[in-house]
Amino acid sequence: MKSQKILNDPVYGFISIPSELIFTIIDHPYFQRLRRIKQLGLTDFVYPGALHTRFHHALGAMHLMSITLDNLRNKGTEISDQEYEAALIAILLHDIGHGPFSHALEFSLLKSVPHEVLSLQIIELLNKELGGKLDLTLRIFKNQYKRKFFHQLVSSQLDIDRLDYLQRDCFFTGVSEGTIGADRIIKMMDVKNDNIVIEEKGIYSIENFLSARRLMYWQVYLHKTTVSAEKMLINLINRAKFLRRSGERFMITDEFDFLLGHEVSKTDFIEKPDLLKIFLELDDYDIWGAVKLWKKHPDYILRNISQMFLSRNLFKINLSNEAFSNSEIADMREKTLKKLQIPEEDLDYFFSHGRVSNYGYLIKDRINILTKKGEVIDVAQAADLPNIKVMSKIVEKHYVCRAKNLILKN
Repeated sequence: MKSQKILNDPVYGFISIPSELIFTIIDHPYFQRLRRIKQLGLTDFVYPGALHTRFHHALGAMHLMSITLDNLRNKGTEISDQEYEAALIAILLHDIGHGPFSHALEFSLLKSVPHEVLSLQIIELLNKELGGKLDLTLRIFKNQYKRKFFHQLVSSQLDIDRLDYLQRDCFFTGVSEGTIGADRIIKMMDVKNDNIVIEEKGIYSIENFLSARRLMYWQVYLHKTTVSAEKMLINLINRAKFLRRSGERFMITDEFDFLLGHEVSKTDFIEKPDLLKIFLELDDYDIWGAVKLWKKHPDYILRNISQMFLSRNLFKINLSNEAFSNSEIADMREKTLKKLQIPEEDLDYFFSHGRVSNYGYLIKDRINILTKKGEVIDVAQAADLPNIKVMSKIVEKHYVCRAKNLILKN
């Protein structure tokens, strides 16, 4: 680069782009698309400040990765310049496979295609365009590189991804309970037997990190209003898919129209490379543009849910620690059907039930603590940290959400 590129990030301050290759990737249309995909989907319906994008998050994660690698180098871990750059690119591109509204539409607009699968395919596509310069990045991303700690920094229970999104999401939502000491956690990181470990004096920072993540899930990511909004969006897309595949034509972008009209699976993306380029044209604006058009659509289902979205008239939602019985669900369905005065075959567009789950720590994917005696133990084995053992239990909550009212006439 002729001069070093610097970006001003609201969370960390100035972020440097350290190489020409990384600048080329950031400048690529596939990466720039992340500017148009919000990090937290519909969470701004609850926290109005949650308007940051996956572009923000990717750059922040790259910044934290550079600090982490510098710290490991200072502690004696040999990291070549090639490994350093490859690890930065791996974390920079870890979320590039996210589509519009991310998790909400991951399994409705597409047919059960996780964003991780698409991220890998996009990195492979970029690698071809860049003449194989991302070969090492791909090996790190797929956990095929001999030095396993690089992959752990990209994807694990204590990865750079989580360190950034927790800090960033706290900042933009204003939920201070999710605050973590990322700087201290990074300072306490080391490499032992090719695995990331945390020095024993950093153990309470890890406990705080796990607790904060658990709180953020219930207070932000799985907030009941967000769950309700996401179910509405899923139902809206399912209705649009039904109409499109029944012959209806919409005034929407060609790429969105294609995906509404075709069932696209993981295998399809592998066998038909052009599908990936269609997907890479999609962002949140495709969906919002359609919603604004559909608010006057003759189909009362499409029209009503679109109007609800635009006016934030969300489905009423009930949460319970216990599963709703079949009789309770049947009773609520009957009452909703009677109140809305709609055909029974349309009820599922206005009534949803299911469950959401959260955990603080998965013991099978351990976080390693390096004791003062040089032993490596799982963080949950620490005698004075009973909270982590409690957090390893998966907590489920059950929900029912339903429309409160409808406009049956156009």
